[in-house]
Amino acid sequence: MNLMIKTDALRSPSRTMSTPTTAEVISYTVTDSEIGKVLVARSRKGVCSILLGDNAEQLAANLVERFPHAMLIEDQDAVKNGIADVLRYLKKPSKGLNLPLDMRGTSFQRRVWDKLREIAAGRTVSYKELAHRLKPSANPRAVAAACAANPIALAIPCHRVVRTDGDLAGYRWGIERKRALIQKEAMA
Repeated sequence: MNLMIKTDALRSPSRTMSTPTTAEVISYTVTDSEIGKVLVARSRKGVCSILLGDNAEQLAANLVERFPHAMLIEDQDAVKNGIADVLRYLKKPSKGLNLPLDMRGTSFQRRVWDKLREIAAGRTVSYKELAHRLKPSANPRAVAAACAANPIALAIPCHRVVRTDGDLAGYRWGIERKRALIQKEAMA
């Protein structure tokens, strides 16, 4: 079960819908940025999703898919600091993006995501190099799969991983966004 509601609905005195008390509550908002729409979602523990795209409805639908049992509440006030930090990062990536994160994934994915967070803005590494940093015998394809599963764009900077020859590989949020982010970070 998934429930998406607007904060106005929560405040409405005529609200008759009962809210499940055991459902996890995730607050989110979508805003415009220089690279398109940005959705930031926050659980009680921290930012659990940063999604990039061109359509707010599609981003919200993606959030529903990621958290099918949560109560999703569109609430700009609850995530205003996260949104402000993301927009500030997009303007000045050299300042970094240090948000409290609620990283949800397998143990291997979380290890990959932790290693990604160690890559400085303006730098890139290959999937092979990142795999070697994890463990010399780690499989670069498994690392690429962990990057593709990353639900927290920008704060877990999978855009900084490239092919061994330096070419850009796929990016869940679009290869043009990846190129723009790498170029912006290189200039900062």
